[in-house]
Amino acid sequence: MRLLRIVPDNTRFKIVRFRRFSYPFSAIYSILTLALFLTVGLNFGIDFRGGTLMEMQAKSGKPDIAQVRQTANAFGFGEVEVQEFGNAGELSMRFALQPGGEVAQQGVVTTARAAFAQDYDFRRVETVGPRVSGELVQAGTIGVVLAILGVLIYLWFRFEMQLAIGAIVGTLHDIVLTLGFFLFTQLEFNLTSIAAILTIVGYSLNETVVVFDRTRELLRRYKTMPVAELLDLSVNSTLSRTAITSTTTVLALVALVFFGGSAIEGFALVMLFGVMVCTYSAMFVSTPVLLYLDVRAGRLDQGDELAEAKSRV
Repeated sequence: MRLLRIVPDNTRFKIVRFRRFSYPFSAIYSILTLALFLTVGLNFGIDFRGGTLMEMQAKSGKPDIAQVRQTANAFGFGEVEVQEFGNAGELSMRFALQPGGEVAQQGVVTTARAAFAQDYDFRRVETVGPRVSGELVQAGTIGVVLAILGVLIYLWFRFEMQLAIGAIVGTLHDIVLTLGFFLFTQLEFNLTSIAAILTIVGYSLNETVVVFDRTRELLRRYKTMPVAELLDLSVNSTLSRTAITSTTTVLALVALVFFGGSAIEGFALVMLFGVMVCTYSAMFVSTPVLLYLDVRAGRLDQGDELAEAKSRV
C-alpha cells in the first residue's frame, strides 16, 4: 500500500523570495490592526465589561426579535442588545452593567425571567459585577503579558541571537494578526479569547522551533551555501511535517466550528485563524528575517570553531 504524502519528497519551493509579498501584506495588516485598535477597539464580552448576558430558546421555534427588544428596553435597564445566533430559535440579550452592585445585576435576571419565561427557555445566564469584571481584566492582562514574556525569554536562551530575534519577530507577528482578527470581525473578546491567544502563542512557538532547529543544523553542515538557498532548504525539509500538523489541526477545528456549538465556536474560529497565521508566519515571516540578521555571524560560527578545535585535539 502506498503511503499518503501531502507534500512530495525533495520539494524545492523558493520560499524566501515570497518575502517581497508577505512583508508588505503583514505590515499593512498590522497598521490596520493598530488603527482599528485605537479607533474601534475590541468587542469586549461580559467577562471584561460587566453586565448580564442571557441566551434563550424560543419554545415556538421562531423568536420575535422586535418584541423581545421592545419588552427588554421597557425594563428601564438602559439599551439592550438582542440578536439571533446559533440554531433557529436561539437569541441572546445583553444588558449593560447596572449601578447598585451585584443586587442590581440579579434584579435584571429576575425581571427578564418573569417577562420571558412563558415563551422562552433560558439556556445560559451570566452575570458579572463591576468588581469581578475589573479583576478579570487585570488578571487576564497580567497572564497574557507574563506568558508572552516567558516565551520570549525561552526563545532568547533556546537559540543563538539571530535565530532568537527571528523567532521573537514571528511570535509577536502572530499575536498582532490574531488581535487583528478580533478587530476586523468584532468577535467577542472574553476569557476564552485569552485562552485562544495563549494557545496560538504555543503553536507559533512550536512551528518556529521546528524550522529553526533545522536551520541551525544546516548552517553547521553547509558553511558555503548561500543563506537564501539554505533557508529555502530548511523550510522545504520540514514542509511535510508542517503540512501534516496544520492539516490535522485545521480538520479538528473545522469540526468544532460547525458541530461544537455556540459555546466554543468563537474559540474554534480564532484557533482556526491562528493555526493558518502561525504556519504562514513560520515560512514567510520568521525565516526570511534571518536574511537581514547576518545569521552566519555570532555564536553559530563560534560554536563551529569550538567543535572543530575539540575534534582536532
